[in-house]
Amino acid sequence: MEEIVVVASKRDTRLEDLPAQVSIVDGEELALGGIGGTEKITQRIATVSSTYLGSGRNKLFIRGIADSSFTGPTQATVGQYLGDMRLSYNAPDPDLRLSDLERVEVLEGPQGTLYGAGSLGGIIRLVPNMPELDRRDFRATVGGALTQHGAGSLDASATANVPLAAEKAALRITLDAASEGGYIDKPLLGSSDVNRTSIVAGRAIARLELAPQWTVDVVGLAQSTHASDSQYAAREGDRYESTARVREGSDADYLHGQLVLSGQIGALGLRSTTGLARQELEERYDATMPDAEDRVFIQRNETRMFAHETRIWLPLDERRFGWLAGISLIDNRTQLNRSLERENQRSATTGVLNTITEATLYGEGSYRLRAGLIATLGARFTHARLGGSAEDVPLALLVERAATTASRDQSAILPSASLLASLGPKTSLYARYQEGFRPGGLAIEGEFVRRFRDDHARTLEMGARHGRAGIDSVDLALNLSYTRWSDIQADFIDDLGLPSTANIGDGRVWTISASGGAFLTDDLRLTGGATLNRSEIDEPVLLAFSRITHVPNIAEFSGRLGLEYARYLGSGLDLDGRLWASYIGKSRLGIGPELGDLQGDYLDSGLLVRVGNERVGGTLSITNLADSEGNRFALGTPFAVMREQVTPLRPRTIRLGVDFSF
Repeated sequence: MEEIVVVASKRDTRLEDLPAQVSIVDGEELALGGIGGTEKITQRIATVSSTYLGSGRNKLFIRGIADSSFTGPTQATVGQYLGDMRLSYNAPDPDLRLSDLERVEVLEGPQGTLYGAGSLGGIIRLVPNMPELDRRDFRATVGGALTQHGAGSLDASATANVPLAAEKAALRITLDAASEGGYIDKPLLGSSDVNRTSIVAGRAIARLELAPQWTVDVVGLAQSTHASDSQYAAREGDRYESTARVREGSDADYLHGQLVLSGQIGALGLRSTTGLARQELEERYDATMPDAEDRVFIQRNETRMFAHETRIWLPLDERRFGWLAGISLIDNRTQLNRSLERENQRSATTGVLNTITEATLYGEGSYRLRAGLIATLGARFTHARLGGSAEDVPLALLVERAATTASRDQSAILPSASLLASLGPKTSLYARYQEGFRPGGLAIEGEFVRRFRDDHARTLEMGARHGRAGIDSVDLALNLSYTRWSDIQADFIDDLGLPSTANIGDGRVWTISASGGAFLTDDLRLTGGATLNRSEIDEPVLLAFSRITHVPNIAEFSGRLGLEYARYLGSGLDLDGRLWASYIGKSRLGIGPELGDLQGDYLDSGLLVRVGNERVGGTLSITNLADSEGNRFALGTPFAVMREQVTPLRPRTIRLGVDFSF
């Protein structure tokens, strides 16, 4: 049986030698039932959760390391990567289409030594299928869906692989388009199903073989997302009706390019990645006050990032010693501008510019103490230069602005250590210590710009693994982790009703997670996963007239059960079926009295059936089988004075699709 190699380890570590909790989702599994986005990952991995502001606007969380429900100047707690390059630095999840992927790898817990800032909760790595030099291939999927209480949807995806230059080069192109029907009504505007979302995306990868075991890859990606209106509703009354009197919605655009050189020098591996990313997000919120004229709050977030990483490594394999060393450079610029719009008038409010230039050295070494016992030590040193400025500040505050926005330096050393013991060919135990951090920055509070400090997470965990998912008759993974989180960065609502950011105190998070599966018969497999989180804030700060005692957005319990069925029907046809249900427990929306409402405590479910073969197939999928309403993790608008709100699940949706290849 082919061994599983975890490329997110940055030195191609075999799964059985990795002292960490890792989940791997096959790309073909993600493509079943139509191409989707990040939600397909959260549906399959119990420890991964997301907010639900809308596509291109959400934050991802792993293991309950969560900060807020809306996008501010803070860096995400989860690092997201396409290949070896991060997707963004301090911008929301771009919700890339998960099309033509080899797989998705999720490493849980802080990954500071290998991935640096912004990986407090873990990392999610998308591994695309690379161009094949000797094969011409075309694949496509088309589907249509109907949503109960809502409008219809359409989606299409196509991938072509074209060899070039006598099997020394190849080009792989993927195009995606989707129009997701709305289901929220705004009776005060006389409009129904207002929250239609349209997504257009494309990815191209060119590969050139320079010599045996040496390649150059050029990757380009673009995605544009337009949400016609918001997807939240009033807490009272019809569950899919909003009482807003204005049009909201968002526009998100993402561009990404990278150049990758990789090869072998004897037993050593080398990879150098250089790239650019640009992300733009404009959001519209209803800011109408009671008994006042209609008003819209507009927030525009523009991010530009340059990133470079070069690393060299010696795989452990059957050797006694394996190691990794690398350098990383990042330059990131994020500008947040805000304004209020009344009728045809728009007035700017205080905005902020954050810049950071970060240089890093890191290394890791693993030593086989004896057969079945591996010790690993690592460290990362990062020096960052932070700067920024206030935007659209009243003239009277210019002097204070200059003092607040002065450039400054920060440094961080992130050590790691682990020990892995193999009790047999299928069973292992591990213990691991790891750290992660997020740099500080500038945040807006009222008409002022002020600093918030860097935060730091230290995690000690123990875990056990048995078997390989989908291969062995039984597989099981268990993990217990304790995280000490200092100077937690989180968002809140300031005195003017606008989003702001502050350090809310020191906290601790306990997490127990489990995942596994078992073949009930040769054709039927049971899968499941669960996570239990407990968090508290030590010596909480007094913020917005409220004492903070918990880490926001952490559900105490989440779990998932699923059934997978595969059978040969004869006449060259196979049947594949998936049935799943997941429960998301209760949590608090955020911090402060305005964000203290409960959310979560709902059940989601789905069904997928495909009949066909490798060339052609037809699919039937149903999401939200029980047509549950729920209240997802999202802040519809921070200005919901006297208008309590919920963000319901997409109602029951039935999709029919066809996929083919030649």
